[in-house]
Amino acid sequence: MTRWKRFLILLSILGPGIITANVDNDAGGIATYSIAGAHFGYSFLWSLIPITIALIVVQEMSARMGAVTGKGLAELIRENYGVKITFWLMIFLFVTDLGNTAAEFAGWAASNEMFGINKYISVPIGALLVWLLVVKGTYRIVEKIFLVICVVYFVYIPAAILAKPDWSQVALETIKPAFHFNSLYIVTLIGVVGTTIAPWMQFYLQSSVVEKGVSKEQYWASRIDVIVGCFMTDIVAFFIIVACGATLFKAGIQIESAKDAAAALAPIAGKYASVLFAIGLANASLFSASILPLATAYYICEGMGWEAGVSKTFKDAPQFMWLYTILIAIGSLIVLIPNAPLIAIMWISQVINGVMLPFVLVFMLLLINKKELMEEYVNSKTFNWIAWTATAIMIALTGMFVATMFI
Repeated sequence: MTRWKRFLILLSILGPGIITANVDNDAGGIATYSIAGAHFGYSFLWSLIPITIALIVVQEMSARMGAVTGKGLAELIRENYGVKITFWLMIFLFVTDLGNTAAEFAGWAASNEMFGINKYISVPIGALLVWLLVVKGTYRIVEKIFLVICVVYFVYIPAAILAKPDWSQVALETIKPAFHFNSLYIVTLIGVVGTTIAPWMQFYLQSSVVEKGVSKEQYWASRIDVIVGCFMTDIVAFFIIVACGATLFKAGIQIESAKDAAAALAPIAGKYASVLFAIGLANASLFSASILPLATAYYICEGMGWEAGVSKTFKDAPQFMWLYTILIAIGSLIVLIPNAPLIAIMWISQVINGVMLPFVLVFMLLLINKKELMEEYVNSKTFNWIAWTATAIMIALTGMFVATMFI
């Protein structure tokens, strides 16, 4: 195969990995990174290195299973471990993703309020836009739009530069691990891991690879797609933490959301840094409000054996389309309830992501090591070591968090 042909194949395959990883920096994720930077300065930067490695390994496994089996993760779990286990896993993930979807619309509302647009105007318009995009679009069109949106995430880089951090300190704390044995630090760490390696991502990525028709012969290109996406998302996370660490932490300002971070940046780092932060939040929120309900509809339909796909119609895949519609409707309506605890919903959803992740990883690791399912594409010893270690760490962190609640 010539280099030119390989390049064209790569361009045709790019999409699922980049989109899935970037959606990870959603409203809840930006809030989590902002809180990490504002409350702990640069002390969470070191965690992004092992998190990036773990994210690449986990996402690569999802893409590989999709390309080799031609089936989504939920479908594989149902076929190999039964409907009962799949049903309860889907229920827990559905509740988590409903909270996540509400968090996305909360982020969209908060970012628009910074530009003087009331949530009772912005949220219904945003909900209608994301609904029309998926319900009326095709996979190819939707994917192209999502890829363009991914570029907007880079506004956080100039926002961090405008914050004028001490780059030598940033570099030092990036390579120097730090850990604090208190409940807030542990909860924040679980949130950072849970928002960077979220359970829904594995289902969405594998379903996207399957719907795109990626074959095992093209899997090498899908692997590059995944790696590029993982680096993109954690570079953005890095600069969000730096921006908040250089300003809010230094000034001793405590925040509860990404909106607080954007507003607080203005008097310290300047108006432009604040505006860039708000634009990034708006982009991430609406983008994720499209993807999260989509991911949920994918894995529930696969788990239950129903038709699923963006290119299908209400007639072809009624359960898929109705699930997507219901999630957007409920998620947006929660935000419109007066005095709804939006910050609590946003924060808790990220922590629940971290708690649910080990369960999903265990199923993935059991499946990808089945020789009869994956043939020569089973995990290498290195991949197994990294993935099992990540799973063990998440279980340990969750246990530590529960323990601190009773101390």
